[in-house]
Amino acid sequence: MFYKFDWSIFRIYSIVFLITLLFSCKNNSVDTLPLPEKKIPHIELSLSQWSFHRALKSGEMNNIQFIEKASNLGFSAVEYVSTLLKNPILDTLFLDSLNEVASKFKVQQVLIMVDGEGNLADIDSSSRQDAIINHFKWIDAAAYLGCQAIRVNLYGDGDKAEVAQAGVEALRQLSNYAQNKEIRILVENHGGYSSDATWLAHVIEQVNSPDVGTLADFDNFCIKYAGGAMWGTTCLESFDKYLGMQLLMPYAGGVSAKAYDFGEMGFETTIDYNKMVEIIFNAGYSGFINIEYEGNGFTEEKGILLTKALMEKCIQDQIIKM
Repeated sequence: MFYKFDWSIFRIYSIVFLITLLFSCKNNSVDTLPLPEKKIPHIELSLSQWSFHRALKSGEMNNIQFIEKASNLGFSAVEYVSTLLKNPILDTLFLDSLNEVASKFKVQQVLIMVDGEGNLADIDSSSRQDAIINHFKWIDAAAYLGCQAIRVNLYGDGDKAEVAQAGVEALRQLSNYAQNKEIRILVENHGGYSSDATWLAHVIEQVNSPDVGTLADFDNFCIKYAGGAMWGTTCLESFDKYLGMQLLMPYAGGVSAKAYDFGEMGFETTIDYNKMVEIIFNAGYSGFINIEYEGNGFTEEKGILLTKALMEKCIQDQIIKM
């Protein structure tokens, strides 16, 4: 007997199947899956001692008072500058006094910026070795104070490639010395070849050590000053500060928020802080950002507070955008 196929039933079942399939795909689509949570960076603000360099150099403020002042201004961490620590750094009584007052005010001692101890990227091996040894005492002091790192400069004259190789060798030696003391070696973009972010990033890559990184400064990107000076004259050649930050942030163990002047609405007039903080967040950086006011238009204290308020606002804005 010939069976006649019922196309109407087939069409009904087909429609039901397609509707079921459609809802099944919709319910399991990527759009409905929970998005991974974005990790909010853990950023704390520290106060750079250089922000009070005029008061410290004049004797209006001493190192002990600096820690107390930092606490009173709302900071929970400080970063020192070697040239402003006037007492003999190997004097443990002096270091004990810093530890005591820092503990009293619950202020963390994060880092020592080391200046004036010789050129670590000197192509003359003897001079370079002297500079390396000169830095050892600051590594010891940083460890005694419970710091995380020292900041060094990578100065040297001569061919760019030769200076880079000399810097790599010096950083490896410093890292080897500092490793057991749990102190990192951070190089700041701070004049000369080091203000060329491409050059500095290449040096850090060549060292290839988790104990060696950068301290990325918002505005130390002048490579060449008039008259061959290191500072203080007209800048003749500069690396783009925003590109520079992007190149240095992947290696950053610290960040320096430089500030010079502020407009009526509280924004820094020479540096786009929103852009800088966005770069920091995009790099996934967590750690300390030190406040370093260098301007002359406000008192040191007022300039610090303006910089701190702006940085806090920019950080909060970035968190909201996440």
